[in-house]
Amino acid sequence: MMKTFEDYFAQFDETIISKLETIRVAIRNDVPEAEECIKYVMPTFVFQNHNLIHFAAFTHHIGLYPGPEAVSFFEKELEKFKTSKGAIQIPMDQEIPLDLIRKIVQHAKDRIIKTTKTTNK
Repeated sequence: MMKTFEDYFAQFDETIISKLETIRVAIRNDVPEAEECIKYVMPTFVFQNHNLIHFAAFTHHIGLYPGPEAVSFFEKELEKFKTSKGAIQIPMDQEIPLDLIRKIVQHAKDRIIKTTKTTNK
């Protein structure tokens, strides 16, 4: 049973682990208070008890799962990637777009803060 990011990463080769670790470090640096866990059999960052972002490796791409609102919000910047309702596919043969991932994660964090402020009033 997978319980940690390390458990998840261990099933892949060094090249894929490196890409996953790059994403992990970027998110960890930008949102150090986020918790790491495995949800839906994917590495997930949780912020204030809300899913910030999930990510996962597949044969031909890395999947990012920030949710439908973020995919819609960043539609223009995501034009070169295959997307679906709440998912973004980054082809394995491309560099990880860290600046974009950072923007998406910051957007998700801001939304969580805004949502929790509104519901806690």
